[in-house]
Amino acid sequence: MIYASSQDWKRSKAKRILLYGMSGLGKTHISAMLREQNNWFHYSIDYRIGTRYLGEHIVDNCKKVAMETPFLADLLRSNSIYIASNITFDNLEPLSTYLGKPGDISKGGIPLEEYQIRQSQHYKAEQAALNDTAHFIDRAQTLYGYQNFICDSSGSICEVVDPWNENDPILKTLSENLLMVWIKGTSGHTAELIQRFDKAPKPMYYQSDFLLKSWEGYQIETGLSPDRVDPNDFIRWTYSRAMTHRQPRYEKMSNWGIAIKNEDLKKVTSSNMFEELIANELERNIGD
Repeated sequence: MIYASSQDWKRSKAKRILLYGMSGLGKTHISAMLREQNNWFHYSIDYRIGTRYLGEHIVDNCKKVAMETPFLADLLRSNSIYIASNITFDNLEPLSTYLGKPGDISKGGIPLEEYQIRQSQHYKAEQAALNDTAHFIDRAQTLYGYQNFICDSSGSICEVVDPWNENDPILKTLSENLLMVWIKGTSGHTAELIQRFDKAPKPMYYQSDFLLKSWEGYQIETGLSPDRVDPNDFIRWTYSRAMTHRQPRYEKMSNWGIAIKNEDLKKVTSSNMFEELIANELERNIGD
């Protein structure tokens, strides 16, 4: 780890953190708080994916839909209007909408083959965005004068790296540049996230093998053919299984850094409290 002790962290004038864990456990909330309260540079992996790497795909998909309306098609062809993605740190809907959901087209789904293409695009984009982290650490310091840096990672980071490979190039580079911090939830948090997702299902990124097994398993359980699969129901069905699938991957990733409990993080209301929480965990893990 880049901080040899709790005191090393406290004394450092350039604190660098990467937060990871299940979506909904506070990564973006804490990152925004640090940015606003104590002048931390906030690097969002999802935002980078949706702007730098999938931005053109997102806009082209919107144009494709617009071209189906003759009135809009004529305006687009004559460059009289333009379509842009208004993605932000807090609103990733353009990215989610582009990824889509497989299933019945009449219910808003897309064919599995197209879904797999977009999943593959996201896989490459997320790896690229993670590899950009070191560049943004340098950019934040040399261009904007930020000393402290927080990387707000995607919930699917554990899907695009190999936590069991001690020489995984992405994890190796990240751990050499930042302190990797797992926000560890409980079974109660998992149930809460599943319940929240059930009310408003959002597209997710899944590993290819896991996706295909889920797709086949859902059809066997429901008896539905691929073109009759309800997109939202399938995503709900798969999401709870994804939480179980990801847990051991997060757990193994914690060997590259430290873990903090979500219930402790929820008590944090200031940047000073967050820095103290990290210091306490470092002291517990490697001493003072």
